[in-house]
Parts: sequence; C-alpha cells; structure tokens
Amino acid sequence: MIHLDVTIMGTPYRLVCKEGEQATLKEAVAYLDAKMTALRDSGKVKGNDRIAVMAAISVAAEFLSVKSPQGPLSDMSILEVKQKLSAMHTVLDSALTPQENLF
Repeated sequence: MIHLDVTIMGTPYRLVCKEGEQATLKEAVAYLDAKMTALRDSGKVKGNDRIAVMAAISVAAEFLSVKSPQGPLSDMSILEVKQKLSAMHTVLDSALTPQENLF
C-alpha cells in the first residue's frame, strides 16, 4: 500500500491506495478540491461539512448521469439537471441551517 499526502481546501490528508493507483487518486482529489473550493468561494455555502455534502451530491449526480445513460437522468437536459441540483441545494440548505445554529 502507498501513502499519499494530499490537500483538500487547505487541509492536509494522508490517504492510502494500491500501487499504481496514485495518479487516479490524485486526479480524484484535485477534482473534489476544485468542487469544494468553488462552493466555498461562491459564498453561498458555509461550513466545511455543508461544503462536503454539497460537493458529494454534485459529484454523485454527475456520476449517475454518466454511468447510466438510460437511467432517470437520461431524458433530462443539462438545464433540467442543473435545476434539480439547485432544488437539492435549497432543500439541504434549509435542512442544515438549523444544525449550524446549534454550534
């Protein structure tokens, strides 16, 4: 196993991967870091936990739309997918806001 030191949104992490998988893992980390940084920099999402959840939903939606072209997202335009993601962000914002006020 290979230890790989990476940084996501300025926070260092040590990850473990199999020999030969370093490049793929680095690419995944860079992609996630870019998503999370863009969310943080937009000013619309506050808190690392919320940023991570929103980035995860965005990446999952992208994955599902590519993975299953005959699936539920196949008949949707990019605009419709963006609208659905926006609606999910709104629901998550309203669900997570009360939790933030507890801390």
